[in-house]
Amino acid sequence: MEEEVHGAGTETAWPEGFIKMQKDVLLKTELPLPLFIRGKVRDTYDMGDYILIVVTDRISAFDVILPCGIPQKGKVLNQLSSFWFDKTKDVINNHVVAVVNDAAILNDYLPKDKQSKFPAYLNGRSMLVKKAKRLPIECVVRGYISGSAWSEYVKSGTVSGIKMPSGLLESQKLGSPIFTPTTKAEQGHDLPMTMSEVEAIVGKTLANEIKHASIDIYNNAVEYAGTRGFIIADTKFEFGIDSGKLIIIDEMLTPDSSRFWEAAKYKAGQSQDSYDKQIVRDWLSQSGWNKEPPGPVLPDDVIEKTAQRYIEAYEKLTGRKFDY
Repeated sequence: MEEEVHGAGTETAWPEGFIKMQKDVLLKTELPLPLFIRGKVRDTYDMGDYILIVVTDRISAFDVILPCGIPQKGKVLNQLSSFWFDKTKDVINNHVVAVVNDAAILNDYLPKDKQSKFPAYLNGRSMLVKKAKRLPIECVVRGYISGSAWSEYVKSGTVSGIKMPSGLLESQKLGSPIFTPTTKAEQGHDLPMTMSEVEAIVGKTLANEIKHASIDIYNNAVEYAGTRGFIIADTKFEFGIDSGKLIIIDEMLTPDSSRFWEAAKYKAGQSQDSYDKQIVRDWLSQSGWNKEPPGPVLPDDVIEKTAQRYIEAYEKLTGRKFDY
């Protein structure tokens, strides 16, 4: 059982030699299973009736996977997603079958002729999930105006083409959360979508169900995060269809998919200190890199600070001590 963190917010105590242990950073998996897809961060494998999702320590920025990883990042993402899937299961069903804390359990889901000895690196960073029909839409919910939404607003007074009130400040809380879906691009940038475009892909009824589910989940998460001293400025969800019903899939409310701010430090009218990979983006932007592959290797201090931010986000949001 994970230990409750009291007074979470203190600096993470790092194990000796943590950052220098790059040999323990998982950048690629090789399993005795058919590879389903290798994404920017996740390697997924076909297990017959199920999919095994393994969250690596890879990190991408500006749509380029960097050659170095962030220690413990995959475990943080997997365990934080697991936390949120469980916390929101009364709001919407999800795809989780089992969180893999002991790789040996995978053989319980395989026929005898497919069973194998699975590597221990799967522990804590992988999840067995249902096979669902993935909907090709990134379901973005924004409760505050920040990032690309703020940039668009400054230029045109809109967010994803939606006309917004005049006079908004950077990072200001919106009157109510807005749904700003995008495409789910296999390569390159996701592009904003209108509700009409979503309806053209999935139909009007399902489009409305996706919109309302996204906002309901966001509101539920925001209410809980507030009790932990956090603001969820925006986030993105992915959905699938399982047995004819909408379920939430992939990851959920992690630093890779969400913008987390500390409520005590929040001040509208400026950018906020986010618990995500902004440290990496900032360094890359100042490095002179042209944002084309291959990406540069990050310096140790940037890797360390980024890893620390991910772990702090997990500990502060869940109230649990992160298990290295």
